[in-house]
Amino acid sequence: MLDKVLIANRGEIALRILRACKELGIKTVAVHSKADRELMHVRLADEAVCIGPASSAQSYLNIPALISAAEVTDSTAIHPGYGFLSENANFAEQVERSGFTFIGPRAETIRLMGDKVSAIQSMKEAGVPTVPGSDGPLGDDDAVNLATAMRIGYPIIIKAASGGGGRGMRVVHTEGHLLSSITVTRTEAQAAFGDGTVYMEKFLEKPRHVEVQVLADGQGNAIHLYDRDCSLQRRHQKVLEEAPAPGLDQKAREQVLEACRQACIKINYRGAGTFEFLYEDGKYFFIEMNTRVQVEHPVTEMVTGVDIVKEQLRIASGLPLSIRQEDVKIAGHSFECRINAEDARTFMPSPGKVTLFHSPGGLGVRMDSHLYTGYTVPPHYDSLIGKLITWGADREIALTRMRNALDELLVEGIKTNIDLQKDLVRDSHFREGGVNIHYLEKKLGG
Repeated sequence: MLDKVLIANRGEIALRILRACKELGIKTVAVHSKADRELMHVRLADEAVCIGPASSAQSYLNIPALISAAEVTDSTAIHPGYGFLSENANFAEQVERSGFTFIGPRAETIRLMGDKVSAIQSMKEAGVPTVPGSDGPLGDDDAVNLATAMRIGYPIIIKAASGGGGRGMRVVHTEGHLLSSITVTRTEAQAAFGDGTVYMEKFLEKPRHVEVQVLADGQGNAIHLYDRDCSLQRRHQKVLEEAPAPGLDQKAREQVLEACRQACIKINYRGAGTFEFLYEDGKYFFIEMNTRVQVEHPVTEMVTGVDIVKEQLRIASGLPLSIRQEDVKIAGHSFECRINAEDARTFMPSPGKVTLFHSPGGLGVRMDSHLYTGYTVPPHYDSLIGKLITWGADREIALTRMRNALDELLVEGIKTNIDLQKDLVRDSHFREGGVNIHYLEKKLGG
């Protein structure tokens, strides 16, 4: 087992990683910016190192500072969490070259899946269903691009190969807007990601967002942990997730789950990962793979009983998977509400001092949060301050527990989106299950 892990992140995920390390008897190092001295995991870690000022660029994104912190603390591995450098192949490479273990996939795998064009191609070869598209980057031949769009069928979407988080994409409904849209998206992609490569896909009008959680040990063993539905989104950012995804075509589901497992073996994947799909009319369409632990991983843990972060740590230690596919069973249902420090109506960030924090409890209730009474939420980072998770023997029980838990949750001194979440879990369409990815924005717009 790893001896000492440096946690290259902050907030609730840093605390989540620390807890998993402590269960496995692994010593922990917390790195933090000057603005994050009072984070809970910094208080609980065996050692803490300040790596720079509040700015992410000078702290959590500062690769030399992170590696130096690992060196001075004699750490053996680095866990990147999610966000920040978690899907940065150069970081993974530098960590390994410096003699440390990167708790995640190999750098070449991160590069392969980080480029949407190469990711789609590799998934096609592995038998994973993909969205009809250009089958590669778009060139400069206008006639070819027009013909490609005609073959796919309008509406289509132009996407940046290096894009993410909802940026670098443009929907085109008619041929007259195609060429100008390609040019604009290329320019935006170059400015935002340093890569102007774009590709084209069929635009699905009312899809759901369904994803498959996988674990693989890089030794020829891989399992899936079934699926999640993450369709409640605002500006491509997930708000509420659940597992398993309700109302899917069972035959198509089984085929996709196995295809994802086999794809992990084919690309020799190592660690935790998530295959993201659009699902419409009983069909799955691969869109991307996230090569890290996901924000919403707890709902999968709740219904499978598998500790995903502990498995990450075991795999990074060189151990094979501790469970086989036949051991993975779904039990009940789980929901996760993301709790953000933001106004529930305007979505403006709301940093400041938390004057009162009360976490809900009861059977089947889990709160992953770094908050405590007296903690000051800084203005420099993502607004996520916690994740409220519930489990029940069936979907309705899990949802009832979520409604009750949200009523119990108290965060005072700052504004939060708790009222929005209370509204969503009482929404009649959501209660029925299977809303599409546009539902929340339409609801908010109305």
